[in-house]
Amino acid sequence: MQVKQLTCSLGAELVGVNLGDAVRDDGLFAEIRAQLLKHRVLFLRNQDISRAEHVAFARRFGELEDHPVAGSDPEHAGLVRIYKTPEQPNDRYENAWHSDTTWREAPQFGAVLRCVECPPVGGDTMWANMALAYERLPEHIKTQIAGLRARHSIEASFGAAMPIEKRLALKAQFPDAEHPVVRTHPDTGEKILYVNAFATHFTNFHTPERVRFGQDANPGAPDLLRYLISQAYIPEYQVRWRWEPNSVAIWDNTATQHYAVMDYPPCHRKMERAGIIGSKPY
Repeated sequence: MQVKQLTCSLGAELVGVNLGDAVRDDGLFAEIRAQLLKHRVLFLRNQDISRAEHVAFARRFGELEDHPVAGSDPEHAGLVRIYKTPEQPNDRYENAWHSDTTWREAPQFGAVLRCVECPPVGGDTMWANMALAYERLPEHIKTQIAGLRARHSIEASFGAAMPIEKRLALKAQFPDAEHPVVRTHPDTGEKILYVNAFATHFTNFHTPERVRFGQDANPGAPDLLRYLISQAYIPEYQVRWRWEPNSVAIWDNTATQHYAVMDYPPCHRKMERAGIIGSKPY
């Protein structure tokens, strides 16, 4: 297996490896996992694997989960279908910078995403290194956000376009989760900046230490949250991947955020993702 680093901040392409083999080869899987923790997102070309192999490989990292809004493959639990077609003219929105399922109490550890069909040009995905984003924050910001917690919501994101009854039912099923603004990586011990497009507000900002007058809390707290979320936008923290059919990305959802670029005309873009259940952030 060859490892080709793609940027100075994150990302590497693995060459000469088949993920179907890693289902059965403990040594190969261990090497891939080690490279994932090092580079945070891994890319592979020409992975002509079955859906069963896709799921089996991802499950080596941990148990998989379905998504309450995006549909899964009926024959392979945990394999979410992210399909965009020309027949869906009103479903053109992709996403903002985010880590998957931070609206859960235990967000995903990571994911394995395979391209089934993609536009000839466009539809790339970008990732950002949020450990590096935290490391390079000004020291006074690190001091200010130490101990802060934020609320993450599926209602305010996936639920926003739903009729009110469905939106409230979704929130009842998945109440807003609360996570530390700076979490610790369970494998590496690194500090990670952990707010993204699912984060709605700080839950413990309004204290005498932080708030002298109303302006400190509003707009002070929302401005700080926007500033922190915007750290993912910095190109020096990013890698960008151009998809081809049977390309695969494996990413550490704890330490990264990603963004699916919505720059292609109405056409087919079909992706399948196995999401790996993670642990409660601390």
